[in-house]
Amino acid sequence: MAGGSRSVVIAALIANGAIAVLKFFGFLLTGSPSMLSETYHSISDTGNQVFLLIGIRYSEKAANRAHPFGYGKAQFFYAFLVSVLLFGIAGWESLKHGYEAIMHPVHGGERADVILAGVNFTELVPVDPFWINVVVLLGAILFEIYAFAKANTELQRQIDTYGWSGLREAFSKTSDVTTLTAFTEDAIALSGAAIALVGISLARFLRMPIFDAIASVVIGALLMFFAVALAWENKRLILGESLPADVETELRKAISEHDGVVHIDGFRTVFVGPGEVLVTADVSFDGDLDTGDIDADIDRIEDRLRGLDDRVRIVYIEPEV
Repeated sequence: MAGGSRSVVIAALIANGAIAVLKFFGFLLTGSPSMLSETYHSISDTGNQVFLLIGIRYSEKAANRAHPFGYGKAQFFYAFLVSVLLFGIAGWESLKHGYEAIMHPVHGGERADVILAGVNFTELVPVDPFWINVVVLLGAILFEIYAFAKANTELQRQIDTYGWSGLREAFSKTSDVTTLTAFTEDAIALSGAAIALVGISLARFLRMPIFDAIASVVIGALLMFFAVALAWENKRLILGESLPADVETELRKAISEHDGVVHIDGFRTVFVGPGEVLVTADVSFDGDLDTGDIDADIDRIEDRLRGLDDRVRIVYIEPEV
């Protein structure tokens, strides 16, 4: 699963890095509030991918005395950091910039000048900057479609593997928060580019700049909403979520049906990383079995559980006679 997540994140990193540069130049040439919001958005997304790659790399460290179950939960932490800090900051900055543009609009349908280091960028371009923005946003949409398709392919693979009903169930059950975060980012980025395109087009053709500012506010609100949603989904895994009830039932059944098992006294599962589950069980065995037979039965039960679900990585069976 880590390999699939890494390729998804790298694809998004390349796409968002290129898009951030293009959008920033679009903003410099037009002063468009929604283009600045989209620049914040793409810079945020690029930073997100860096954090997610750090999480993937950190999670691959070998288990040791201090972390006997490995570092898999590092991906949960970095994905949570992405959703709260980067998504939230980008959303807030977009919302604030759009609000300021609504409160202090550019009158008469004129574009705002952008002056940095004494250079007026809006006067340097021989063609109408509006069309440059259109080209930039259409290019951004194409880049994002590529990154979104990559993330969607990996998420659909997990849906097929675990028999989930669709994206909604995958969103609430997947432990691969890295792919989930990249998928959500790409979906929002596509929506944001489309919203910005509509906003600048309405502002241009209706000569009402407020539509550009409204687009910025909508983009900011969208970012902040999904920041909260992603943070909430990461919370369940950081706190130690178990496998779904139907999967646990199947695993318990495999133990109880094994020859020599009399009763299951205790059963627990918990995610210790993306696609990595710890299973513990207190199992009462037939009193006529000797120690050697019980040891062999435990080995067979552990192999059976791992065969039923590839997320089961660590199994502890505590025998009771």
